[in-house]
Amino acid sequence: MAILRFRTYWEEDESVYRDVAIRHMQTFADLHLAILKSFEFDNKHKATFYRSNDAWQRGREISLEKYEKEYRVEPLIMGEVAIGTEIKDPNQKFIYEYDFNKNWHFMVELIQVDKDENPKFEYPVCVRIEGLAPSQYGTKGLVDKRLAEMEEKYDLQPDAMREGFGSEGDEEAGSEEADESTEEDPQEGNDGF
Repeated sequence: MAILRFRTYWEEDESVYRDVAIRHMQTFADLHLAILKSFEFDNKHKATFYRSNDAWQRGREISLEKYEKEYRVEPLIMGEVAIGTEIKDPNQKFIYEYDFNKNWHFMVELIQVDKDENPKFEYPVCVRIEGLAPSQYGTKGLVDKRLAEMEEKYDLQPDAMREGFGSEGDEEAGSEEADESTEEDPQEGNDGF
């Protein structure tokens, strides 16, 4: 059974991506859930894929369900369409849109096809994570455990003063400069030279 490896880029930052491996006979609904899980998003909103080309133009829609909107062509339904049936190109691309109010857009690109499964994996599976996932609701990044780890690693606590960067000693340094400027030059006032 063929294993398809897709790289899913966050549209706003291509350095943030996830690689998901999935069986070619699994559905777009499976890929949809794997992408959400890999970016740590919930599964509460509308979603759709669009078949795409190298210029990232939207083609046939593969939707989670049929929504109340105008379609030029009836959408395919994610749960009914095996991914392998929509692969028309060795670098097949899809646009994935999630939460039509927030408009999360992801670029999904086929990057590898393997003939054999890895018996250690339960497909679909996220096999590579690059970059911090965007915060779905705008707060995760502020309270996430990774931020706490980063604060600890780089000593970013607001009350932590690092040597050489605190305000301590600023007054003394200023008074030393003042003392130096008021000291008399040993050359001055010597009438003999």
